[in-house]
Amino acid sequence: MLPRQMLESSLNRSGQSYTPRQLDQLLTFVRLLEKWSKTFNLIGKQNQERIVSHHVLDSLSAMPYLRGNRMLDVGSGAGLPGIPLAVVRPDVHFVLLDSNGKKTRFMQQVIVELCLSDRVEVIKSRIEEYHPGHAFDTVISRAFASLGDFVKSSLHLCDQHSILLAMKGRRPDSELKTLSTDVKVIEVAAVSVPDVKAERHIVCLQKASD
Repeated sequence: MLPRQMLESSLNRSGQSYTPRQLDQLLTFVRLLEKWSKTFNLIGKQNQERIVSHHVLDSLSAMPYLRGNRMLDVGSGAGLPGIPLAVVRPDVHFVLLDSNGKKTRFMQQVIVELCLSDRVEVIKSRIEEYHPGHAFDTVISRAFASLGDFVKSSLHLCDQHSILLAMKGRRPDSELKTLSTDVKVIEVAAVSVPDVKAERHIVCLQKASD
């Protein structure tokens, strides 16, 4: 199946529909990710069909859990999940944060080609050193090392209304047990990603009340 047909079919099965322009932007991202990964090993050598299922559709599974209109993607890497989410959420301002120069250069190129520069910002920095002077509505991370590390490094970017979203594979019960009292667990949701058989979960956290 061609990547566009696969994307359209999978989105229809997930109950989500997007404009032709958004589909074009997602497919351009897929092609750029495949091309750059051959040289810079952003996600390994993967074909477009696998990029659609295991990266784009996987990223979009977080969309129902986003809150507010200011979002930070921590350790965005190749722009995942931030770029696919930015394509389908034109009402949200995104900051894509990563400390790796080749990855931030790739993300900069992508947002230029997808015409997202007006509301997507790429920052080259470690999360611990990033202090923008305001809180984010949603702080999200995909494949971060552990829930504890995610919370510890990101909590300074949250206020009482912010949420932290951690995209995980299997349900991270052991990690949940070790979380500090600085956060409370709002939800641990199993998510279904079209054409991906492996388990996927999203952990939703919030800063604990003082």
